[in-house]
Amino acid sequence: MASLVLVSSCTTHYQLTSINRERIVIDKRYDAQPDKEAAAMLAPYKSKVDEVMSPVVGTVAHDMAANRPESDLSNLLPDIFMAAAEEYGEKPDFAVYNMGGIRAALTKGQVTFGDVLDVAPFDNKICFLTLSGEKVMELFSQIAKRGGEGVSHGVELEITADGRLLSAKLNGKEIDPQASYRLTTIDYLAEGNDQMTAFKSGTNLNMPKDEKCNARFVIVDYFKQKMAAGQSISSKVEGRIKVKSEE
Repeated sequence: MASLVLVSSCTTHYQLTSINRERIVIDKRYDAQPDKEAAAMLAPYKSKVDEVMSPVVGTVAHDMAANRPESDLSNLLPDIFMAAAEEYGEKPDFAVYNMGGIRAALTKGQVTFGDVLDVAPFDNKICFLTLSGEKVMELFSQIAKRGGEGVSHGVELEITADGRLLSAKLNGKEIDPQASYRLTTIDYLAEGNDQMTAFKSGTNLNMPKDEKCNARFVIVDYFKQKMAAGQSISSKVEGRIKVKSEE
């Protein structure tokens, strides 16, 4: 009986009568009048975070963002993977980088490690695999259905607005269904995610596991190499994926 009384005595009779909500915009206006106590509490953590995120790793010549069917940033990232392949003893025919994995844009000028982390925040790693020409065409059809993804220089796809593949070429040549093609991408896609299930048929997988193989570090290394050479990074839309009406 005592336990019943105790439970009963802890029971509340509050009832929800209404809900009010409002959007609070967090932007630079809050920097003008920072909360002193909050700033003091965060100071030691901010110092450590800034130490990691603030170093400049390179520069970009213009603003870059990711958009379908093709964009400067979604062209740049697979091109970076192609450039990085030699380090892994690979010579891929083309690269694919998913739009969903590009989570921020780059602003003209200096690029910090934190900026790259914003672009590639996930623990996806560079990897390599082989697909038959038939499966490459299946992959390109899946990319068309999604309205476009990041593909490297040399890939030429013509798709319809409703997501059908009209034609596909690689370095000016039609895809040979009987040939084999070597690809580089991220491990997330190699597992057949983002509706690109053709990747599941990949063979001769080379999937490095070291942390340095994370996409963000592959990107950072590329930026650092260009910075050391005194080069600013640029990329442009060049007709890798074109939306056309079916004739």
